Amino acid sequence: MTSVQSAARGLCVLALAAAVLLGLPGVAPTAVADEGWSVVPSAGGRDGRPYFYAEGEPGAVLQDTVSVINPGEEPLTVRLRGADADNSQEGGGFALRAKPRDTGSWITFAEKTVKVPARTRADVPFTIGVPEGAIPGDHPGAIVASGGGRSAAVRVQLRVGGPTLSALTVEDVAVRDGRISYDLVNRGNTVLTPKLAVRADGLFGEVLDRAPRTLPVELLPGRRVTLREPWHDRPAFDSVDVRLTVTAADGAHDEAGTAARFVPWGALAGLAGGLVLCAGGAGWYVRRRKHTAESGEPGGPGGPGGPEQPRTEVELTGAVT
Repeated sequence: MTSVQSAARGLCVLALAAAVLLGLPGVAPTAVADEGWSVVPSAGGRDGRPYFYAEGEPGAVLQDTVSVINPGEEPLTVRLRGADADNSQEGGGFALRAKPRDTGSWITFAEKTVKVPARTRADVPFTIGVPEGAIPGDHPGAIVASGGGRSAAVRVQLRVGGPTLSALTVEDVAVRDGRISYDLVNRGNTVLTPKLAVRADGLFGEVLDRAPRTLPVELLPGRRVTLREPWHDRPAFDSVDVRLTVTAADGAHDEAGTAARFVPWGALAGLAGGLVLCAGGAGWYVRRRKHTAESGEPGGPGGPGGPEQPRTEVELTGAVT
């Protein structure tokens, strides 16, 4: 199998290594000897490889060797299989497809079932047969070993020769429940590690400004992931325009946004209730005054204590008839 050919490619491999050490959802991460058996790339003069890296043109047959290490006191039988990588885990985490259709299906082992004696390592050669019509770019996968009541895996980072494109889009931005949710879609053919910047402007100016930061996700080619950004200090009463900017290596870039309205419905409901009570009290007072006036009750215009009624007086002019 061809290895890294240049310093730049070597830096790329080192950058991806950290993610491998986190393990793969659905299978146990590669274990060290005192934690049980493990599956690792064979040393082959390249000690410490955290995963397999392979590169070849369509139609190439790439070769390498995987090792199963059994430090235990009993013999071990494991079964090997190839798998495709995916972003199906919650939050876009690295996962494996149940049935391989890509890299996992291109892997062929010299032995699928391996018997490893106690305190022994078994080296199993395998090939990756890149189909003639394979799409150029990254094809991440894994080798999975199952036995002894558990599974472990080691990644296979395969790149098929040809033109590469780094492209992504950010879609379906929404603000709800104290979070900004959005979808990231890898529109290219390379694995992307995106960076996110968030800005929000309200009626009276800026309310949120988060500098670009690397997201904890490896976005695989052709995959869509839904992510959520917490926003605990959002305004209580404002009309806000939210803008997300996402970037990645080799010029991948996109922006998207949404409008959000923040209204303190609880406070407004209390205020509305108070206004209703005031209006009801005023109406009752007006009706009461009207009833009192019409009935001649004390305090009314026609009753004792009310306003004086008009009287007719005769003016004495001094004339005597």
